[in-house]
Amino acid sequence: DLRGPGEGLPALTVTTILEDPYVMVRSAELEGYCIDLLKALASMLHFSYRVKVVGDGRYGAISSTGNWTGMIGEILRQEADIAVAPLTVTSAREEVVSFTTPFLQTGIGILLRKDTVSQEMSFFHFLAPFSKETWTGLLFAYVLTCFCLFLVARLSPCEWNEPKNEENHFTFLNSLWFGAGALALQGVTPRPKALSVRVIAAVWWLFTIALLAAYIANFTALLSSGSEQLPIQTFEDLVKQRKLEFGTLDGSSTFYFFKNSKNPIHQMIYEYMDKRRDYVLVKTYQEAVQRVMESNYAFIGESISQDLAAARHCDLIRAPEVIGARGFGIATTQASPWTKKLSIAVLKLRESGDLDYLRHKWWESSCLHKSRERWSPLQPQALGGLFLTLAMGLALGVIAAVVELSNKSRHAAGHVKKSCCSIFTEEMCTRLRITENARQSQEASGRANA
Repeated sequence: DLRGPGEGLPALTVTTILEDPYVMVRSAELEGYCIDLLKALASMLHFSYRVKVVGDGRYGAISSTGNWTGMIGEILRQEADIAVAPLTVTSAREEVVSFTTPFLQTGIGILLRKDTVSQEMSFFHFLAPFSKETWTGLLFAYVLTCFCLFLVARLSPCEWNEPKNEENHFTFLNSLWFGAGALALQGVTPRPKALSVRVIAAVWWLFTIALLAAYIANFTALLSSGSEQLPIQTFEDLVKQRKLEFGTLDGSSTFYFFKNSKNPIHQMIYEYMDKRRDYVLVKTYQEAVQRVMESNYAFIGESISQDLAAARHCDLIRAPEVIGARGFGIATTQASPWTKKLSIAVLKLRESGDLDYLRHKWWESSCLHKSRERWSPLQPQALGGLFLTLAMGLALGVIAAVVELSNKSRHAAGHVKKSCCSIFTEEMCTRLRITENARQSQEASGRANA
């Protein structure tokens, strides 16, 4: 029990529930948002208090016998005068007890673990900055520009003065190589001579510079925002997926919100939780957070509490959608003289900024600072396609070199009347200096024997 100051003042018995950061046990004493709020209210309204934690650990719902459980039940049984806790104001509770003006506004959100919902990077993630249509347009522009270079270089007398005696360096293959060099911001030969060819080349250079700038900017933004792109954005996304189980607190107002909702998506969520209530419904908020962290489980509950969980545990995140706007209020007995007094006091605390101060005090987190300061290397999945492309290009280059060497060996074999395989082996040994090294080793061994 926690007793408030003030001997001789009106004494109130306050029931609450242990939930971080509203009410917590530290060094055998209670502290938290609700305790600070209670102290401020007692100072304003001049009353003393005794705080007790609810016996059954529940917020308050109608049991199968028709009796109320949790803090609502204790107020109805006059075991407590008021309940100061993250107790949601609902119509069912308002019928049996009275609520003050809400001291915190919240809603219903989805708490997830980041690694269970993070999008898997595609093997060709480096293509993501541009759409398929953009890549198709780029390929078409590249081929068309190279064809124009080839055509203009043949038509211009400044580029090809004597067709019978001169060699035109701007063949179609050379034009393709010229265009590819511009895409990589590398200068390549042949160099254009005619003004018409230079105009086309200059326009293509400007196009590639702008294109590369857009690609780099989009790719940087894509990588930096990758952790924020969640496949589960809404409750509809949660229903459609099959990877995660989801549930809420047993007997909470969130559970009854989905039970009474007429929204088809909400009804599907309720039916799922009701059929699997022994597996997906949890008893306490702490159990819910622990289960989200340790298994493929999504917790549906108060968004403001989920914000705190995401702030305290940096591997957790809350989905963007929040439904069912609601508030936390102080519950009193019906016709209690303290209801209006407490409501006015809550409004004064809000107007003076004290509620905002308490919100900042108990929801302060270091996760945001850590995420800004922490550097993490780029994951290989994002550039896997680039490495694969490079490997394929290297392999293709080696194969092309072998084919070229074999063609030369085939032509040489016809002149010297040797087999193609022997000529190919000789050419390979000569180019790799195997014959020379072998000759030097033989000469060295001969000198040693002498």
